[in-house]
Amino acid sequence: MWMRRYMRVDDFIDYLRYERNYSDRTIEAYRKDLIQFEKFVKTHKENVFDAKEVDSDLVRAWIVCLMEEKYSSVSVNRKVSSLKSYFKFLLKQKEIVSNPLRLINAPKKKKPLPYFVKDEELETLLDGDGFEDNFEGIRNRLILEMLYDTGVRRSELVGITDKDVDFEAMQIKVTGKRNKQRLIPFGERLRKLIVVYMETRDRTVGKNGGSLFVKRDGCPLSGWSVYDIVRKELAEIPMLSKRSPHVLRHSFATSMLNNGAELNAVKDLLGHSSLASTSVYTHTTFEELKKMYQAHPRAKKEGGYYGN
Repeated sequence: MWMRRYMRVDDFIDYLRYERNYSDRTIEAYRKDLIQFEKFVKTHKENVFDAKEVDSDLVRAWIVCLMEEKYSSVSVNRKVSSLKSYFKFLLKQKEIVSNPLRLINAPKKKKPLPYFVKDEELETLLDGDGFEDNFEGIRNRLILEMLYDTGVRRSELVGITDKDVDFEAMQIKVTGKRNKQRLIPFGERLRKLIVVYMETRDRTVGKNGGSLFVKRDGCPLSGWSVYDIVRKELAEIPMLSKRSPHVLRHSFATSMLNNGAELNAVKDLLGHSSLASTSVYTHTTFEELKKMYQAHPRAKKEGGYYGN
C-alpha cells in the first residue's frame, strides 16, 4: 500500500508537469500539500494512508487543523485546491469511486477593506501651498480635486473632454466600464478650479477642444501619467502607505457615506453595477465608527471596547 500510494502521487505530479504544463514551483507546492495531508491522515488512521478511506469529514478536520495552526485563508484555499486536483486525478484513473472533496467548501478569503485618506488630511494637502502656480501645478491640483470630489476612475478622468464639462448644469459626463456613461454633479469650488485650469491651459498649450487634461505639448494625459502625479502629491501626507488614484476614489466613497449619503446614491456616482460593490465601503465607515467610540472614556473601561 505504501509503494502504491507514492506511485499514484508520482503519476499525478507527471500529469501536472507534462499534461497541464505547471511550473516547477507550482508542482513543488502541490507535492508539499499532499505530503502534509498524508501526515495528517496517518495520525488519524493508525499510520496508514489509503486514498480510498479518505472521506469529507477527514478533509474538514484537516481544514480546521490548518486554521487552528494559524494558516491564512489564502494558504488553506491553496492546499484544498491541491487536494481537489489530486482526488479528481484519482477519480479519473478509477483509483477511487467518489471524490471526498466534492462538497467541501474552503474558507472564504477575507477581502481587505478599501484604503482611504481621511478628509482632514486631504483638505490640508489640497488647501496648502504645495502646488506650484504654473500650468503643471494648477493641473495637478485639479486632478487630485476631481478624483476626490467626484470619485471617478483614473481611466474615466483621462477620457474627459472639454465638451463633457457642463458648467450650466454643473455636471461632468464620464464614460465608465463597458462604455457606460453617467453624469456626476460638481460644486462651485471645483467649477472655479476647472475654469482657472482651462484658462491656464489654453494660454500655455493653446486651444485644442479635445481632452480636458493634457501635457505641456498638448497631447492627452495618459493614465500612467495621472498615476505618477497622484503618487507624487500624496507623498506629502505622512504615514500614507498607499498612494494611487483609486485611493482617492475610495476616499470619496467613504467620505460620502460618513457624511450621510445614501448607499444607492453613492453606487450611482461611482458607476457600480450592483450594491454589492458599493457596500464594502459601509464596512470601512463602520470600522471608523468603532475607532471613534473606543476613544470615549466609557469605552476605555475594561471589557468595554465596542466590537471586541
